[in-house]
Amino acid sequence: MRSLIDILDFTTEEIDAMLKTACDIIENPAKYSEMCKGKKLATLFFEPSTRTRLSFEAAMYELGGNVISVSSADSSSASKGESVADTAKVISCYADIIAMRHPKEGAALVAANNASIPVINAGDGGHCHPTQTLADLLTIYREKGRLNNITVGFCGDLKFGRTVHSLINALSRYTGIKLVLISPEELKVPGYVLKDTIIKNGIPYVETTDLESAMPELDILYMTRVQRERFFNEEDYLRLKDSYILTPEKLNNAKSDMCILHPLPRVNEISVAIDKDPRACYFKQVFNGKIMRMALILKLLKEAQA
Repeated sequence: MRSLIDILDFTTEEIDAMLKTACDIIENPAKYSEMCKGKKLATLFFEPSTRTRLSFEAAMYELGGNVISVSSADSSSASKGESVADTAKVISCYADIIAMRHPKEGAALVAANNASIPVINAGDGGHCHPTQTLADLLTIYREKGRLNNITVGFCGDLKFGRTVHSLINALSRYTGIKLVLISPEELKVPGYVLKDTIIKNGIPYVETTDLESAMPELDILYMTRVQRERFFNEEDYLRLKDSYILTPEKLNNAKSDMCILHPLPRVNEISVAIDKDPRACYFKQVFNGKIMRMALILKLLKEAQA
């Protein structure tokens, strides 16, 4: 049974095909309005979420399907000690496809290995977040018209940011990619991401602590939140949480067509004054996330029926 656990589960050809489907959904929404009629999506969220969970549910409804939902671990049998494997087997009896978020790395893979229906990883701990990456790719594609020959700056929490790790993995398979990794020393990209993805694929990269000096060369600036929930102690979080705050002044040397992305939620790392800047694309990402999840649901259900 085909699932999506890591963005590398799909080839670039498959991702490009989903981008094409997504663009067609935007152009012809009525064409897709009953494609999942009679199908049920189960959203299993054992970690807080607003955008991702509602995005999946909106995606399924707009395809004509239905949704059953678990919105927290406390409201599920996980609170009684039920294993992820057993939960996946049970939900397979109720639904046609699962979208799952879990605080533990690898939980989605365990679910996929035990479910008899497709499982979509909606974020597992600090590991990866492949459907956010699909939203990011569609946003870049719609704004820049390409996914190759771009310089991407990642700024903020690059250590725990699962959205960062997933997008780096995805971009590593396109040509002409250059990465600028902007973070405090304590929140640098993990060694395994650097070694196994960036260096292994020969991607030119720079690590720096200085956002403003990196700004002029960026086609994409991917801002991230310093995540309180990933820290083991409050002191480290408080010391690092305001490391990078993007203000209009810091965009003075940026390209006029640079795209500012952020997986959201935002705390204070992007000034609200930037929201009206034409380069601000983070709310476009939200819309694009719903569309790409529609394309993904269609792909996985079609393959499950084949």
